[in-house]
Amino acid sequence: MDVDRRNGWTGAAIPEEFGGAGIGYEALCLIAGELGASLAPVPFSSSIYLASEAILLAGDDTQKRTLLPALASGQSIWTFALAEGPGNPSAQAISTEYRGGKLSGRKIAAPDAGIADFSVVIAKDQGGEVGLYAVALGESSVVRDTAKTVDPTRNYASLTFRDTPATPLLANGKGWALVEHVLNRAAIFVAFEQVGGAETCLQVAKTYAMERYAFGRPIATFQAIKHRLADMYVALELARAHAYYGAWAISHNALELATAAPAARVAATDAYHLCAKENIQIHGGMGFTWEMDCHLYYRRAKMLSLLLGVRRIGAIV
Repeated sequence: MDVDRRNGWTGAAIPEEFGGAGIGYEALCLIAGELGASLAPVPFSSSIYLASEAILLAGDDTQKRTLLPALASGQSIWTFALAEGPGNPSAQAISTEYRGGKLSGRKIAAPDAGIADFSVVIAKDQGGEVGLYAVALGESSVVRDTAKTVDPTRNYASLTFRDTPATPLLANGKGWALVEHVLNRAAIFVAFEQVGGAETCLQVAKTYAMERYAFGRPIATFQAIKHRLADMYVALELARAHAYYGAWAISHNALELATAAPAARVAATDAYHLCAKENIQIHGGMGFTWEMDCHLYYRRAKMLSLLLGVRRIGAIV
């Protein structure tokens, strides 16, 4: 993550005492928006939205001082290994086991797992309690299978653990509650990425519509195009409002985060999907080609909609 390291983005929300910049979650949200707008193909979300937050929430002081500085500087790449099958993540769906200091099991579709150095893995101990475990992915007992996804700009892989040494981040029975808290925090950052991508789609579509002439005038003057652009704008602004409410909630550690996070995720997912789809349509036949960037935003919209689990409300097609 050379670009992120030079700008200090990776350490934005990590406290100074753990090697970060300590400038807060609102700054991280703005960074997420810019990453989404530019369609940056970097392992930022897996390391910072997920793994870093998991360590901050679940790690003890020694673990934070050991693990977070390399994350803050961008020197190490992390992933967050949770899913084991289709459907939304839940404590009941976890079958990966932690016994005698070692992990055994399989995780699928872990973001950036094919290139990550370490992972936070969600597993159950011998008592059936969910815990968070730090694992070095360079171990010979870890098997990585890179997955081919609809978004070629991001890396996803499955991880198989065969008696892999692991360090518990939390082992007091509150593991799943912390996993949900991590996912709620990540939902806000992902929402800002989605808003950034949706805004780019709207701007690109508007610019093209104003420059493309048909029947002697810009297609932006046609009512059908105006309606599409208006729908994109309304969805984008609704998502932006939810995202900023979430940014407030996470910055103030407010109880409202539990409701702000899913609201932001749903609104941003809908907005990004709509804007990416309509951007292709407004570009006409050109929008479907590899010569244009439109399809890349549509692909990223699809993958971000699944990053934290399957969206439950409404339908995305």
